Amino acid sequence: MSFSSDIKKELGKINNLSNKVQVLYELIGYLITYNTKIINKKTLRFATESDYNINRFSKLLENLKIEHNIEMEGNLFVISFKLKDISQKLKDISQDFLEESTLTLNNDFDKLELSEEEIKSLVRGCFLGSGSVNNPDINYHLEITFSQIINMKKIQNLIEQKGIKVKILEKENRYSIYIKEAEEISRLLALMGANKGVLKFEEIRIQREMRGKVNRIVNCETANLNKTINAAVQQIEAIKKLKEQGKFGKLNDNLKEIANLRLKNPDISYEELGNMLKNPVGKSGVNYRLKKIIEIAQEGEEK
Repeated sequence: MSFSSDIKKELGKINNLSNKVQVLYELIGYLITYNTKIINKKTLRFATESDYNINRFSKLLENLKIEHNIEMEGNLFVISFKLKDISQKLKDISQDFLEESTLTLNNDFDKLELSEEEIKSLVRGCFLGSGSVNNPDINYHLEITFSQIINMKKIQNLIEQKGIKVKILEKENRYSIYIKEAEEISRLLALMGANKGVLKFEEIRIQREMRGKVNRIVNCETANLNKTINAAVQQIEAIKKLKEQGKFGKLNDNLKEIANLRLKNPDISYEELGNMLKNPVGKSGVNYRLKKIIEIAQEGEEK
């Protein structure tokens, strides 16, 4: 089972079915997303591959006493019911913020003062309807898709009112809100009520970030080691060249001493080399002397 499926399974088990208003808002969330369609101007149809998702949808309808039908189409579970029934339920709570013919949230929706739980229910329904979240071990991405741009923008505004930053994507009659920042995804999962999912998300996120830090450290150390090895090889080649050309004896005592130490100890650091000298010097002193040896060897090449 995917991480996204785990999240939806957890959300589908939330026990708030005793509150008719919250149930209605969660159902509205399903209806305004991409996977719900109007058939022949009178029937609503929702399709999903998830059995626990269709069970959640069915429980919402049963709780509101809305007759519905579930059938299979290939690998899809399809649930359908009358459009007029949802309209009647909105009238029962003195609300008229959904346009029947298009399933769009109208201007009356902006005037609503939704409670925290009603907001959670609505956003949760949207995610269950056509949302997904990637496994954070792979990449950070949460997305909810709508068929109407007005629905996307109103849900975007609602989520941003809770201090969660989202981005939008418009493409071929599909309108999405999406998040790619780990912290914002975690906050939206918490808003919807996926508490176990948040803990799992954060656990994977921490492990991923720790692996990233370790890899950066290893890469840095490897780069430094390669740099040290390359420098040592160049130094040894220069020393051997001076010996072959009979010019090694002309070096001053300080250069001879460091050169002989480098030949005997090709893989030790500048600090270790400096401590082995009769009169120890620091890394900068060792670096200066070895660079001088290379310069002298290169002068011989130029001549």
